[in-house]
Amino acid sequence: MKNISRQLKMGVAMAAILATSAVLGFARAKYETIDAQAYGTSTQLGKNVTVRLLIYEYSTPEDRQILLESFQKGQNNGLANALEKMKAVGRIQIPGTLGFDVSYIHEIKTPTGRTIRFVTNRKIAFGEAYWNTQSQSFNLTAGEIRINDKDKGKSDGVLYPASQLTINKDGDPQWDLRMNPWKLNNIIVWPAGNDR
Repeated sequence: MKNISRQLKMGVAMAAILATSAVLGFARAKYETIDAQAYGTSTQLGKNVTVRLLIYEYSTPEDRQILLESFQKGQNNGLANALEKMKAVGRIQIPGTLGFDVSYIHEIKTPTGRTIRFVTNRKIAFGEAYWNTQSQSFNLTAGEIRINDKDKGKSDGVLYPASQLTINKDGDPQWDLRMNPWKLNNIIVWPAGNDR
């Protein structure tokens, strides 16, 4: 009986140590987080809300090539299908959703800092699917965040919560939006490993 009690205490102690390690490991995440205030107009967004982009890793040049080829073959739906098959390289948290995985994130160095572009499949709401609305064709969420390391106040961006990629009359790709884009400002970058 005494031996069982001792084993039980050791088991509880080990569980506590493992739980503490897991919490500390989660708190010191290995990914970068970008918070931004989003604001728009009209019915899409009439107030300021926080949007959060979690970056686990950046996409590879091979990922970019797959997306380009998929778009060339199948336009917007080809791109959406390719994004669906890719592994998550990040996550976006947008008000009104539980958040969802981001399939493609690209970083471009600039003279004042960097630009981060991302695109992923948009989660189609139950009502859209049930009523088979036209908005289902706007099946992508995309955005760009411009980070100015020299003057943080100049950091900004844009988010296209419901969009599709089409070819304009000049043969160039362009974003078609279901509603207005969301402007992003008050950008805060939390480097990997920082407590939030």
